Amino acid sequence: MKIEKILENRGIIHADPEIMSGAYVFVGSRVPVQTFFDYLEGEEGLAEFINDFPYLENQAIQVLEQVAKLMIDQERNSNAYTPG
Repeated sequence: MKIEKILENRGIIHADPEIMSGAYVFVGSRVPVQTFFDYLEGEEGLAEFINDFPYLENQAIQVLEQVAKLMIDQERNSNAYTPG
């Protein structure tokens, strides 16, 4: 399952054609999830994102937790022993 669908099912993000042209945004905001990842990739980082959008701190942490969980699950599945 794609991470967007996992986050959407958990009520962390959603997409609505009436909000930000249908881009995924944090629920209850107009802040695109892509903005969060742009902060993480840039010099600003997580601390600056939370400073700029303090009301999204919990949701931002949930995104990171879900991404980490998905990565761990994928790693486990790719390293799973399959008898030959």
